[in-house]
Amino acid sequence: MAHSIQDFKTALQGGGARPNLFEVTIPGTIPGSNNTLGPNFPILCKAAALPASNIASIDVPFRGRIFKVAGDRTFDTWTITIINDQDFAIRTVMEQWMQSIGQYGDGSGATNPSEYMVDAFVKQFKRGASNVGTNIATGSGLERAATYKFYSIFPTNISAIDLSYDTSDTIEEFTVEFQVQYWTPTTEEA
Repeated sequence: MAHSIQDFKTALQGGGARPNLFEVTIPGTIPGSNNTLGPNFPILCKAAALPASNIASIDVPFRGRIFKVAGDRTFDTWTITIINDQDFAIRTVMEQWMQSIGQYGDGSGATNPSEYMVDAFVKQFKRGASNVGTNIATGSGLERAATYKFYSIFPTNISAIDLSYDTSDTIEEFTVEFQVQYWTPTTEEA
């Protein structure tokens, strides 16, 4: 069946989801820092991703053919990009979190997962006339399209920040890579 541009226009209600209308929150005290990420974290978290969904297949040979059956669900690492502030506030908290997991000098650190794992949320917002005049930076007043909860995450990589005399008119950014136990779509508030 052929579809017309009118069919496409009707199907694309709200103009489509926009990747720039999102918010990341990691509520509560961050392990190893005795601090929260603060109110600027959702604003300075420049990029994230909605999670991938993976179920592996298992190949079962049968009389010269391969029969595929569903395997186990796996969860990819999750990466966020953060704009670095002049005080290094968010980077410092992330470094303290990683320090609590594995000490710089002797390799000791937290051994109980509940001591270094926390939950995180990604909210995707809708675009529309009802959102005019809302605070895009904090998401207040925006209607949520979807929320995902990441369970028991912990950082395993904080990227380098390149420094150079040749670089000007830019703001530093860094990425943090987290291991994720699992995620679910949710209606829970962060």
